[in-house]
Amino acid sequence: MNWTGKKVLVTGSCGFIGSHLVERLVRLGADVRAFVYYNSFNNWGWIDSFPKEIKNNIEIFSGNIRDAYRVSQAVKDRRIVFHLAALIAIPYSYFSPESYVATNVVGTLNVLQAAREFKLEKIVHTSTSEVYGTAQYVPIDERHPLQGQSPYSATKIGADMMAESFYRSFNLPVAICRPFNTYGPRQSARAVIPTITIQTLQGRKRIRLGSVHPTRDFNYVGDIVAGFIKIAESPDTPGQVINIGSNQTISVGELVDKIKKIMQAEVEVVYDEARVRPKNSEVERLQADNKKARELLNWKPEVKLTQGLEQTIDWMKHNLHYYKPDIYNL
Repeated sequence: MNWTGKKVLVTGSCGFIGSHLVERLVRLGADVRAFVYYNSFNNWGWIDSFPKEIKNNIEIFSGNIRDAYRVSQAVKDRRIVFHLAALIAIPYSYFSPESYVATNVVGTLNVLQAAREFKLEKIVHTSTSEVYGTAQYVPIDERHPLQGQSPYSATKIGADMMAESFYRSFNLPVAICRPFNTYGPRQSARAVIPTITIQTLQGRKRIRLGSVHPTRDFNYVGDIVAGFIKIAESPDTPGQVINIGSNQTISVGELVDKIKKIMQAEVEVVYDEARVRPKNSEVERLQADNKKARELLNWKPEVKLTQGLEQTIDWMKHNLHYYKPDIYNL
């Protein structure tokens, strides 16, 4: 696909993955409209940190994904939508499940309705590996059962099913991108890699974490963004669910050891009960089967975990001012 001048909308563009996707699309020459969450401070999230040559080539559209009319106005005259807007913090979903339904399910419905109205070429909807819950078998392929082990994952399952229903009912050209655990520059401190890194950068000898035995499939944000773009480019992806993951796993405890080695730091993990999920809600194991992405998209991860961690840690060293290390992010 030639992205030059292609009219694209990215929802959730001010967030972690969304901001990286926006930046990549601008560099590809796309005509990018960035849907950012309205606030009276005119804060555009991570877009505010972009260099001028990128920021000046983005059309900012402020709104709320829960507002059907505003979403419709954002989608109007676009040809491709990358839908990333969501509430994603699992811990906060235990406190405010209704807001997750309104944002993740109803917000997705608003995007699908608008895409149908304006007859878009492609919609790439963002799922999450959390919809699988604890692996019943590994590696996890796209046929694995879905399990709502948190209000967050339940609403993402609902959003995925809305996307699937619009493909089946209205032939809407929507594809579901299902990234596994993403990390990299700009990630929120609520995520485990920034949590470990930021506490260590503070010089702490004891870092606070929840459970360290669960295993995850970590992927550098640049690889995840490449997966989104390949899904949009392929004519074979409408109606498909596609895992974007490495097929490699590491436990949180092993991850701590790897980060300690890279940072040449001696730290001890202190168990923090406030950071632990309810017993039946914890996802114990995730490992992607990425065969479909490899065969359908010719996609594969390019950044090894050690390399990605080094790049992430280096970025955080120089951008610690964006974080509030003494506050635990829900």
